[in-house]
Amino acid sequence: MAFIISSAFLLLAVFGTLQVIAGLFAVWAFARAQNPAPVRRPAVTIMKPVCGNEPLLEEAIRSFCEQDYPHFQLLIGARDAEDPALVVARRLQRRFPRCDIGIVIDSRLHGQNRKISNLMNMLSAAKHKVLVIADSDLHVRPDYLSQIVAALQTPGTGLVTTVCSGGATVPGFAAKLGATHISHTFLTGALVAVAVGRQDCLGGTMALTRETLERVNGLEALVAHLADDNILGQNVLKLGLQVKLAATVPVMAVPERSLRAVWQHELRWARTIRALAPIAYGASIIQFPLFWASLAVLASGGGWLDIGGFLVAWLIRYGVAREIDRSLSRMRGRRVAPTPAWLLPVRDILSAVEIVASFCGNAVVWRGHAMRSDHGRRHHAPALHLPSAPPAYAHAARELDVMTS
Repeated sequence: MAFIISSAFLLLAVFGTLQVIAGLFAVWAFARAQNPAPVRRPAVTIMKPVCGNEPLLEEAIRSFCEQDYPHFQLLIGARDAEDPALVVARRLQRRFPRCDIGIVIDSRLHGQNRKISNLMNMLSAAKHKVLVIADSDLHVRPDYLSQIVAALQTPGTGLVTTVCSGGATVPGFAAKLGATHISHTFLTGALVAVAVGRQDCLGGTMALTRETLERVNGLEALVAHLADDNILGQNVLKLGLQVKLAATVPVMAVPERSLRAVWQHELRWARTIRALAPIAYGASIIQFPLFWASLAVLASGGGWLDIGGFLVAWLIRYGVAREIDRSLSRMRGRRVAPTPAWLLPVRDILSAVEIVASFCGNAVVWRGHAMRSDHGRRHHAPALHLPSAPPAYAHAARELDVMTS
């Protein structure tokens, strides 16, 4: 019986290894893709909600100020006038006086999703018809906006998103573990999904026009849900439009200093995805070969065949990780530190455990606030008319400080 069980686990490890290799081919294909130039360069508003200070926040926002793009507005929104992120925002206003940087402070909540509430409060201050919603922890290259706009100008496209790679912003084991998950699980999984025809909005970047946002009932349609990115993507697809991936790979900062913080962050992602697609997400546990190879070794009591299978899977996993790191170095334009070999078994085991844990509840913690994951098929908001230009900035709960070149 032990032989049968260990053999089954080894077979699953083989399937996981094949998926890891498929991920590498998907990364190679994406890295070789031609970077299109936008036909036109319309003015763009970047909407960046912030909540609290975080490591390298100033560097992240600065990368948006340094875009090689002729005309854009950068809106930074917070719910609390004492939010330390606003100190960073005002410092960047002074540092980049020629950049149109606006700050919106508004404490109103419109639903459980505080990020979307923040964006709703910012929207009236957005000057332009093209909107790029970008997370506060993204570090981007100077051609980020050009790549976003080029993808958005592809005929039939309604929404543009990006994949991300991970970057540890603090020293330590926890941050490296989190960064490895983004670069070697999320990135590869997303690119394989795109290769087989899926069109998912991946959250870090959501770019669309005001007209499209109005047609999907605005941000109000998202505020009751945790998985706002997925719901926005599905709503755009229902219009008969496409969700496209831009030819750029922002770096997502990983600031967690403890395993507990990494666990909470990744469990939120896991429960969000599981609530939307439980069967597919449960089946995705196959993609972690070192998890299955470890179980094979345990089931056999340390049989030589199973130990050999584990070492082969580890060697392939490490070789793929090194190649992905090299590809990311070329795409980022700077060297990416290679992923340590010893980290990969820990990463695979933790990822598999998170998938199991995602089925054990709906509670998540997002920036210190308790929320619940949901399947996104309720609370249909009425159509919302979006203003074509910002009104007078006179709301008593709002401070708007716009510096225009």
